[in-house]
Amino acid sequence: MSSEQLQEIADRVVAQATTGEHVEAFVSRDSETDIRVYEGQVEHFVSAQSEGIGIRVIRDGRTGFAYSGTLDPSAIADVLAEARDNAEFGTRDEWAGLAEPDGVAVIDQDLWNETLAGYHTDRKIEIAKELERLTLASDSRVRVDDSNYADVAAEMAVATTTGIRRNGRENGCFVSVGTLADDGDETQTGFGFSVGRSPDLFDLGKAAREAADRATRLLGATKPSSKRVTVVLDPYVTAMFLGIISSTLNGEAVAKGRSLFKDRLGDQVANPLLTLVDDPTNPLAYTATDLDGEGLAARRNPLIQDGVLQQFVHNSYSARRVGAVSTGNAVRGGFKGTPGVGCLALQLQPGTRDQAALIADVDDGVLIQSVQGLHSGVNPISGDFSAGASGLVITNGTLGAPIREFTIASTLQRMLLDVIEVGGDIDWLPMRAAGVSLVIRDITMSGA
Repeated sequence: MSSEQLQEIADRVVAQATTGEHVEAFVSRDSETDIRVYEGQVEHFVSAQSEGIGIRVIRDGRTGFAYSGTLDPSAIADVLAEARDNAEFGTRDEWAGLAEPDGVAVIDQDLWNETLAGYHTDRKIEIAKELERLTLASDSRVRVDDSNYADVAAEMAVATTTGIRRNGRENGCFVSVGTLADDGDETQTGFGFSVGRSPDLFDLGKAAREAADRATRLLGATKPSSKRVTVVLDPYVTAMFLGIISSTLNGEAVAKGRSLFKDRLGDQVANPLLTLVDDPTNPLAYTATDLDGEGLAARRNPLIQDGVLQQFVHNSYSARRVGAVSTGNAVRGGFKGTPGVGCLALQLQPGTRDQAALIADVDDGVLIQSVQGLHSGVNPISGDFSAGASGLVITNGTLGAPIREFTIASTLQRMLLDVIEVGGDIDWLPMRAAGVSLVIRDITMSGA
């Protein structure tokens, strides 16, 4: 079933709206493949498809929602009736409403890859096996915990009584490998990724080398002494850090008073060299898209420009609550839920130097290779930041001994202001933020 056919289904539902009733129909059809290989054999294989419809009905400020995992006409009729019934029992909300057309044009992107759509399952399995072989060949101390291939394809359509009528489709894929490195009685872990619109775009060699290097470079790690240091965040760690920052720039959190930046629009909140954008129109981003979860055009939103806080991300509901407009940042997990709000594809404006050059300028620091407990150790309201970490000592611009079992601590406010340099080594990851090396001074390292 094509996205145009899904659109016809959504249109028919919305056409049944009665006087004084606002209706939104979201129809989607998804497919995914998930393959895990271990010791040259397929250990896990899933190929699944799903389709369905979610309907929102709003009347007199009361919202009702219902969904069905089938597109059978009789089931759709039942879903509309159930959504209407649920609206009768809903709590009145003065900000309840649907998104309205805002005049922002959809940016044409090549988000559907026919090569991926026609890729044979046997070839997908062989890719996972080849990644395992390459990783094992990279270092005799390395074992592969799992080698994975995953892809997803999605087609969707949305229609509303407010005049939104849009549809689209997109697909993408990635591989990942988890490693274990042994040296005597010690074992360390590592990982590597490669993403693309097509499996032909994977760099399996790079993913294998990174997975082996991440594991082996930590062998022999010890617990360091406590002190204040400059840290260089590995691109994957930076992507996780940006995920935390995104929660403080979320319009829903701002509306509820749960963001440390809620009253700071226009303020200098970061070093002037730092520019953070949410740009789902960049086709290199794994989560690139042309539409948000309410059918508005996805767009490039500068959040922090030259260190100055420019805006928060909003869907139509959070925007109404704070007197703003939607930034095209409605997110939804599919037809089974109503839209939330969130960043779609975060990216730091990159610098010009690679990680080795950044490290060469650090006299006393640590390359942070991995972190643990980020979500539990960070408070997006106060900004307090504390996370377990492991990495490599930096002395006079040279990487040294591996260290582990220590924490790094500061506040989000200070960390943004204490950024020294942004690397040019962009790493596109299978998540909502791109990675890049990031240098931050004056971090408290607590160890022995």
